[in-house]
Amino acid sequence: MVHGVDGLFYSLVKHEGRCWPHYGRFVEIDRPRRISYTWVSEATQGVESIVTLNFQPQGAETEVTLHHGHLPDDEMGRRHKDGWSWILNMLAEGMAARKSAASSD
Repeated sequence: MVHGVDGLFYSLVKHEGRCWPHYGRFVEIDRPRRISYTWVSEATQGVESIVTLNFQPQGAETEVTLHHGHLPDDEMGRRHKDGWSWILNMLAEGMAARKSAASSD
């Protein structure tokens, strides 16, 4: 649940046989256009990075762009690109399945 700017979040991601805690705070909520929040994890070496999601209507659909800045310039920092690609693909697949199920009702 999003409580507003300065609201906190915590997420535990299970990946490669490990649990990876992530936490941060919301720094911008501009519904329905943008959400921006800090992101801290072991993979950021405890440094606060910034995730920004932009939402642009495209007819009946929405284009989502994601930028994750201030990541360490190392292997773990660069692996975030693959992680976000996986998450966005899973989201797109889930939304497509939901749309398909709704249209068959």
